[in-house]
Amino acid sequence: MSSQVRGGTRWKRFALVMVPSVVATAAVGVGLAQGALAASFSVSGQSFKVSTDSLVGKDFVQYGNVASGAGKHHPVAVSGFSSATITNMCQSVVTPNLPFDLGSVTLRLEAGTDPDKPVRATNLYLDVAQLDADAAFKNIDIGVAAGDLGATGIQPGTQANKNGFAQRAEEAVLTDVEQVAWATTAGTFELSNLKLRLHSGTDEQCF
Repeated sequence: MSSQVRGGTRWKRFALVMVPSVVATAAVGVGLAQGALAASFSVSGQSFKVSTDSLVGKDFVQYGNVASGAGKHHPVAVSGFSSATITNMCQSVVTPNLPFDLGSVTLRLEAGTDPDKPVRATNLYLDVAQLDADAAFKNIDIGVAAGDLGATGIQPGTQANKNGFAQRAEEAVLTDVEQVAWATTAGTFELSNLKLRLHSGTDEQCF
């Protein structure tokens, strides 16, 4: 899921595109499950849904940015983690109005369904348009300049305003997560118990 490469306190409700070949998609998924690939997913200017039971991330940062795709631009909140473990992850995207009377088709990916084998990611960045969750932060620092975020920070090549508002924390724990995102990048993304399915219609979205 990527537009551009970027690099306690409790708050309530903290604010894959259909590819031409399903075989190619499955091959990429297998590579990720084996920890063989860096991950950079986007949906050609289309948002997608992600839900998880929990996400535990180290070196949390968040700042404003603009995601770009298919000639369009979207304001996003970028959330970054040096490493993260994700339990019971679901990701879905709907491709509407397919030819040959196929109508809408939902691609749904699930991983990390075993609590003892969560999804693991490093250098994870999420371009989020909407996020609902329960959240707990350790040693949170609110109101820093984006250019002063530190270790995780803003990755080279990002057009974010380095003087803009940002926040950081030693650790972030998000539970019961539902988010709408435009992009996700990760240095590595290991998907345990990977399941990828295509469904007719829109009823099989993550939420």
